[in-house]
Amino acid sequence: MMANGCGPWLRAASMLTLAVLCGTAPARAADEAEAAAARGQAVTVLKATKACFPAIVDVSGFVIPRDEISVRPDRPGARVTDVLAEPGETVTQGQPLAKLAADAGGGTVQAPVAGLVSGSTAVIGSPASAKGEALFTIISRNEFDLVGQVPTRSLPQLAANQTATVKIVGMQEDIEGRVRRISPTVEPNSQLASVFVGLSSTKRLLANASGRAMIKTGESCGISVPLTAVLYSSAGTVVQVVRRQTIETKRVEVGLMNGGNIEIREGLQEGDVIVARAGALLREGDTVRPVVATAEPAAE
Repeated sequence: MMANGCGPWLRAASMLTLAVLCGTAPARAADEAEAAAARGQAVTVLKATKACFPAIVDVSGFVIPRDEISVRPDRPGARVTDVLAEPGETVTQGQPLAKLAADAGGGTVQAPVAGLVSGSTAVIGSPASAKGEALFTIISRNEFDLVGQVPTRSLPQLAANQTATVKIVGMQEDIEGRVRRISPTVEPNSQLASVFVGLSSTKRLLANASGRAMIKTGESCGISVPLTAVLYSSAGTVVQVVRRQTIETKRVEVGLMNGGNIEIREGLQEGDVIVARAGALLREGDTVRPVVATAEPAAE
């Protein structure tokens, strides 16, 4: 009699227990997934962004005066009595550079152009002649070129008036430059052609100083990621993407590089979450714990 009375109660209790168990199963599964993710390797991630990359041709060479003027007296048999200018000085057109003895007609040697005195042989008492050694050498208008050589494959990218950023050894600041002319011929053995980059600077430049010109030949805009996010292997070039805390390996086509970043032409979209420092220890399907980068990592 008592067993029969307890039967409905027991059935109700069983149904309640089953409902509780069924209700907690999804929550338990979510908790287990979250715990699994928490146990995954922590990786630094960032979002792929859009950026423009300049196409650059590097030219290394030497600083050469564009036009040097030799200065001599216009009469024979003269003798220097006074030197009025020294190498390194900037002179104006018509400025006296040296005085000549009165027994040879006297007078002065004047600068035919404005510019920088790059050399002088003038010494008091030395002879001066219209056919002899030049008393002074002047770099006309203080104009210089960086003259370097580039391989023939780079020639189609170069054109007159392209802008350049120039670094000169011994100068802390970069100076501006512009392609002035490109040699119409190449050296047969090396297959290199000369490029003349005109320099624009109010600072004093030293002839024969070495330098490097980075000539901007164009621009390409696309997806940008740090160089450290790209892996190169026999299987191709890849970037590791994080989706739902899981690693996905994406094959990509890379383009130009600039400032520690590289252009991705195919394989990624803006906003994709990528591993900032991709590594061979991460594999397709690995569970990870993403940590958002506070700044883009520097290229190693």
